[in-house]
Amino acid sequence: MKLFKSLLVAPAALGLLSPLSVSASEVNLNEISNYSDVESKKFVNSFSNDVSNNETLLAGGEGLVDDHSHDGGFSSTTTASFSTNMYLGYEDTAAGAGDDAISAAYDIQIDLSTSFTGEDSLEINLDGGNAGATAIDEFDGNNTTVADSVDGVAVDGVTYTFPIGDKTTAFVGFDTDGSQLYTTACVYGGPGNMLDDCGNVNAAFISNEAAVGASYDFGNGLTAAFGAGTNTGNVGTFTEQSRDFVGANAAYTGDNYAISLTYASIEAVNNAGALTDEEDAYTALQAYYTPDGALPSISVGYEIGDLGGAPANADEQASFFIGLTWDEVGPGSAGVALGHSNTNENGDELYQYEAYYEYPVNDSMTITPLIYTLDAAGNADDTTGMMVKTSFSF
Repeated sequence: MKLFKSLLVAPAALGLLSPLSVSASEVNLNEISNYSDVESKKFVNSFSNDVSNNETLLAGGEGLVDDHSHDGGFSSTTTASFSTNMYLGYEDTAAGAGDDAISAAYDIQIDLSTSFTGEDSLEINLDGGNAGATAIDEFDGNNTTVADSVDGVAVDGVTYTFPIGDKTTAFVGFDTDGSQLYTTACVYGGPGNMLDDCGNVNAAFISNEAAVGASYDFGNGLTAAFGAGTNTGNVGTFTEQSRDFVGANAAYTGDNYAISLTYASIEAVNNAGALTDEEDAYTALQAYYTPDGALPSISVGYEIGDLGGAPANADEQASFFIGLTWDEVGPGSAGVALGHSNTNENGDELYQYEAYYEYPVNDSMTITPLIYTLDAAGNADDTTGMMVKTSFSF
């Protein structure tokens, strides 16, 4: 803790660690395609058929689109956003592998989006990078390394979202989150992986191989949603052999506050990862309040879990979170938070404490330093990390 306090008074040191990182903005690929057509018309025509067999598309809610150039370009409703992050970090932990580690890494993300009616959305996400190294893993970057010094690009989700009437929205997706239409009452925006879910660790289940869900807007700030997901392996979707997830969420959002309740039932697995006949049940409660003036917003969260099939003295676990966010601190924003995650009833509450600052250099570049410390069990040394990412969007 003394080391953590000393680190907090030296944020300037993080400037020495500055790497580069990136978020996302939208690029109209049709415009790029049109430019390419003008510059390379003779080249393109040398590969083109004399008669196009492209079909007209229903796009943008404007009826059939018949103004396509039929040259292989993207439709006018298709956009792409690109981001990249560069990381540099240091971590001091218990003696052994990873102690006093210094790591540098990167990741990229490409998000493709298109609409066929103007109200629906097909999203395809592609990730790549090597950001799984010790000393920067708290940023939870993309790690698609497939061999030494060889980084692949992986599909990180294919999701189709569409309206049903005026108040209902539904989705179906693969390699996506079954809880993606949930509303979690939290405004804390910290970059740390352990605390960024605001205490909603398991009830808002994520990373399902296949998922479906829907949400309903009652109006006046009240919403409800449900989701279902499955991790199939090679045993089919939502079968007796697949691990299935199902849950529900309700939230109320006011002018400057909100509260949400989330529940999930997840088929339990044993230590070897095999399915049992039991189920794990999780209930999470989150809330936030944003006062007027210069005072920070406050977000709090608590989750309780009932572990099916676990011994009587170890069948409950809990997660807790509280975070403060200042939207304007100089040219950027800042936050501090503390919490613990998935603490079993017969174990110690190992808290993480973190502080971050987000500085927008310009519209497309942001620098985010993070300092954190994580309690260790028993007499082991606590883990302390200092890291920074620089984010670019283009």
